[in-house]
Amino acid sequence: MMRNVLRPFALAAALLMGTLAMTEALAADDPYTWMEEIEGDRALEWAKAQNARSLPRLQNDPRYAGLYAEAQAIATAPDRIPGIAFAGGEKVRDFWQDRTHVRGLWRETDLAGYRSGAPVWRTILDVDALARVEKANWVFAGADCLAPDNRLCLVSLSDGGKDAVTVREFDALEGRFLDNGFRLPEGKHRFGWIDRDTLLVVTALSPDESTSSGYPYIARLLSRGQTLAQAREVFRGERTDGGYGVYGQVFRNVGGQVEAAILARPLDTFSAEYHLLAGDRTLKLALPLRSTLQALVAGRLVVSLEADWTETGLKAGDLVDFDLAAVRATPGALKPNLVLRPTQSQSVEQVASTRDRLVIGLLDNVRGQVRSLKRDGGAWTSQTLDLPSDSTLTLTSASDDSDRILVSAASYLSPTSQWLAEAGTGATDRLRSLPPRFDASNMVAEQNWAVSKDGTRVPYSVVRRKDAPMNGANPTLLYAYGGFLVSQTPAYAAIPGKLWVEKGGIYVVANIRGGGEFGPRWHNAGLKLNRMRVYEDFFAVSEDLIRRAYTSPRRLGIMGGSNGGLLMGVALTRRPELYNAVVIQVPLFDMINYTRIGAGASWVGEYGDPAIPAEREMLLSYSPYQNLKAGQSYPQVFIETSTKDDRVHPAHARKAAARLGELGYDYLYYENIDGGHAAAANLNERALRQALEYTYLMQRLMD
Repeated sequence: MMRNVLRPFALAAALLMGTLAMTEALAADDPYTWMEEIEGDRALEWAKAQNARSLPRLQNDPRYAGLYAEAQAIATAPDRIPGIAFAGGEKVRDFWQDRTHVRGLWRETDLAGYRSGAPVWRTILDVDALARVEKANWVFAGADCLAPDNRLCLVSLSDGGKDAVTVREFDALEGRFLDNGFRLPEGKHRFGWIDRDTLLVVTALSPDESTSSGYPYIARLLSRGQTLAQAREVFRGERTDGGYGVYGQVFRNVGGQVEAAILARPLDTFSAEYHLLAGDRTLKLALPLRSTLQALVAGRLVVSLEADWTETGLKAGDLVDFDLAAVRATPGALKPNLVLRPTQSQSVEQVASTRDRLVIGLLDNVRGQVRSLKRDGGAWTSQTLDLPSDSTLTLTSASDDSDRILVSAASYLSPTSQWLAEAGTGATDRLRSLPPRFDASNMVAEQNWAVSKDGTRVPYSVVRRKDAPMNGANPTLLYAYGGFLVSQTPAYAAIPGKLWVEKGGIYVVANIRGGGEFGPRWHNAGLKLNRMRVYEDFFAVSEDLIRRAYTSPRRLGIMGGSNGGLLMGVALTRRPELYNAVVIQVPLFDMINYTRIGAGASWVGEYGDPAIPAEREMLLSYSPYQNLKAGQSYPQVFIETSTKDDRVHPAHARKAAARLGELGYDYLYYENIDGGHAAAANLNERALRQALEYTYLMQRLMD
């Protein structure tokens, strides 16, 4: 969303053209644009040469083999908690990976058997076997199954972990792909069932049907037996739309019939129009642009607000609802009802619906609670479920045909537990507990607060040994993200606990602005022209760790991925004297050209647009790629990416490494040829990446 002062068109055009010219000049002066061809021969040869140079420096370290074995044992442990989800009636399904099934099994059992602790699993799809038969590098990317019986499913398969997927219709009862079933070729599709013979599909039939971010913007109804070209168009956005392209949400009743199908048209990263599908046409809903559809329950459409709705008196962070019948009747004159208003310390983190209940996952001072709400006599009544306190509580599944929910509970030192709750009665039952992965008996997790440059108090969590001396000499790893309303909540520290804290390190997670820990206000405070607040928060936490004598710059390392990788690049170029190790995972790095690389144009709502002078000036002030300079006190960095990352794009990491080398700095670089945006396509690859990271951190901070 742009806020520009009105000015004569000629002046505005001149400024814009000047900015574009400067941006193009920077691109023309960039000797590494060839790295933007993801699988270009020259780029891949460079990446392989970098791997050959860097990996032996880590894998030949005598500690690496032990770290890899520990990471792999945790990743593939047979006693992990299955990630089950309700699949209609008494069935639950899970996607499982282990040492034998590296690509994974999609499987099913009954809830009673699972509760007994001795489930009998039925394999629905063996992805390892499928990959062998088809000689393909398949990564299972999920399945969308048709309620209420969940037999017919649309299975998404990714080549090596890319966001783009191939979609095939699958019979989950017979365990086979349907010969004449629905099929979508590889693409960044959005789809959902209308009925067994009709899909709502958003996909691009040609490059012209994708936005500049690479996402589709035309919605069609596809009938069984039709080709995509024959599908009937029902809605379209514009090729110039920002954000993630058009997508649909289909809301059903208990019997599986469609109650409402709504299409969202994102205008930028966080702003969207909503259109109700009504036969062959759509009706625009009078919802604020900064809002998100969350659920349909008891005939009420539930929506969260990410900005103030001034004319109604509603605030950013509020959860509201609308009568669905009234939405259909008068879509241009909606009357909201307040469901919940979080306090200043709270944030609505998740919303789900069961047969009769609205279920809310709430954060309060970065700790979770789950509330069950029922509409009664025109108002919502609420109860808080009895679940572990001082933990992150994650709603992992909600039943459509009962009021049961599944909840995961986790904290840094307590192994993750899995709970079945009855949202109607409030009854809760522990289903599973993860065995300890590290010895936490001599450890403590504590929350501290740093003060940022503008006076804002910023919380952060510290996991350490109780006997760690407060003498400034502790090897310390600080992790943060700081963007896109994503909260960094306590999670069981299996990998850092085993590979780092057990061995004498300290692990820290910062809740800097840009995230969602305190709702939209926490996120909005760091958008676009206010981006430096995010980085100032991170520097404040770093300095607070040093001030409290947890560590010193010599022993302080930092880690972050994606948007957090950008954060690492900013820390490297603006405050290198604070750190002696920097792990930069699948990063953004070139913020002047990010809108034309990969899906970058979809993030303008977060960072700003380099074609707008004021926003370009802010981007240029911190863009790591443009701010790398010779003669600085940069520590050796470790940069990681994946060739298959079609979201952020590996060019950011490649160009960062190449520029560092050009300037004479030592660095380590690892590009996984598979893996997508997670930089790992299976459990073994994830363990390898983690072992590399902690070997590097030990070399830099413990040696």
